[in-house]
Amino acid sequence: MRSEVAVRSSPELLAALVRLREAVGSASLGLETDDAVTLRELRSTTVDQLEDYILPRLVQLDAPLLTVVGGSTGAGKSTLVNSIVGQAVSEVGVLRPTTKSPVLVHHPLDAEWFAPERILPDLERTSSPSAGPGAMHLVATELLPRGIAILDAPDVDSVDRENRALAGQLLAAADLWLFVTSAARYADQVPWEFLQGAGKRGASVAVVLDRTLPDAALEVRGHLARMMSARGLRDSPLFIVPETDLDEDGLLTRGVIGEVRRWMHDLASDDTARTSVISQTLDGAIRQTVFSSHEIADAVAAQEEAAGELRTQVERGYRQAEADVMRAVSDGSLLTGEVGARWQSFVGTGEFMRSLEEKVGRIRERMVNSFRGRRSAAIDVSEAVEQTLGTVLVQYAEQAAERVDRSWAASTAGHALLENADVALDRATPEFRSRAAWAAREWQEWTRSLVRAEAAEKRLSGGFLALGVDGVAAALAMVVFTQQATTTDPTTAAARQLLDSILGEQTVTTLAKTAESELHRRVRTLFADEQRRHLDVLAANAPRRGAYDALRGAARGVDDARMNPGRERL
Repeated sequence: MRSEVAVRSSPELLAALVRLREAVGSASLGLETDDAVTLRELRSTTVDQLEDYILPRLVQLDAPLLTVVGGSTGAGKSTLVNSIVGQAVSEVGVLRPTTKSPVLVHHPLDAEWFAPERILPDLERTSSPSAGPGAMHLVATELLPRGIAILDAPDVDSVDRENRALAGQLLAAADLWLFVTSAARYADQVPWEFLQGAGKRGASVAVVLDRTLPDAALEVRGHLARMMSARGLRDSPLFIVPETDLDEDGLLTRGVIGEVRRWMHDLASDDTARTSVISQTLDGAIRQTVFSSHEIADAVAAQEEAAGELRTQVERGYRQAEADVMRAVSDGSLLTGEVGARWQSFVGTGEFMRSLEEKVGRIRERMVNSFRGRRSAAIDVSEAVEQTLGTVLVQYAEQAAERVDRSWAASTAGHALLENADVALDRATPEFRSRAAWAAREWQEWTRSLVRAEAAEKRLSGGFLALGVDGVAAALAMVVFTQQATTTDPTTAAARQLLDSILGEQTVTTLAKTAESELHRRVRTLFADEQRRHLDVLAANAPRRGAYDALRGAARGVDDARMNPGRERL
């Protein structure tokens, strides 16, 4: 009967690792910052390491030791697995890749440990070989002792991309990696990249130098041992399997693989040795995951900085457009076209300089004209204001979109956002023209309401009656449009003089400032809505608020739980 496993998890460590998994998984790296592709891969592998190995192993420390057999193409991994087990459990052949789906061999009484909810949850379990890499073939045999399982993985340098990715995932889920290579392939770069990664995180690794000719064994073994030592694998076992014929069952003889086989059977029967292997790999995986999480947090910080700069460019671009509109509104430039012509037509040359008593005499005529359905000249002015103001808003909205487009295109992150956006960002939105016209119309209606409210508080003068609400509102618009003008046309200057005489200088100044502020508010709202499409695209790719702090805090929480003296350190 096997003794109880000495290493114990703690609720604090498990909870901390679950929080870390959540923080890493939700750390968006959607912007194309420097090394973003590499860091997204790191985030993905870190999540896989937590889900496939660390969390399952931590909650079941007494589960069988999982040995993943991996290595170079054609190194003889499947033959070695079959020979260690003592029967053909994994397909062998000359075509590459041979191992298309992983094969996991275990003792029948250990079957429960390899259910999908316990380890490698995204791999479908099958009872027969599968053609694709999305499934794992389970083989139960009493030839393998309890306490250890062997997983034959695809080649790490497979020509098939999915096989290579799966091999990496399986190796990251191993308690022990049995790396199989040959005298002809032992120095290949790709497998050594995996081995170097295993050495960095302190994983348990054993190396099998397969298919080695006797006269080359000493030289190759020495070179391989030096390579292992240089990559942090000095203490990893190294086994030599000579080139030899297979028996009638296609297996290596016991004499050839006896050393490897005995070592693995000893691990299965020796709780202390097995626990040591598991503890070394698990502790190394946790440490490496924390380290990787800090690296991902740095990437999140870089993304937050890039997102902040892109956001600033949007806000700066539309603030500039807002300022341009308000400058055009107040510097008299709106009166150089249709608005000025309509206004002059409304007031008539010198008409505002006549005595107000003459205008009172025209009240009756205005009233008669309104009953006859004649169009008020003040309405013509209002329509010209609406059209001109709407055109100005569209002009500067287009400029803002182009300005932001140029700013974003100058950076890698911004350029990628523009390329991948579902909406066009280099022009104003299609509906902006109608929204701008509506805003101009609503502002004029608001100005008329302002005039009505002012009139309600005062006794109506003859001049007010002569102009009417529409006329006073039109005159007020002319005052707003010339507040910052360096030179003013005499006709438009008359608007201020007339309103001063009707309402009083201070009242006109207050009304003009109020009307301008209201127009500014509406312009600001329009452009805030217009820039939202840029900000929505950015928000969909930028890290969520607090992601950096959450990730750093979760990583520190794992370290604190690991070093808690109240439990045995892994």
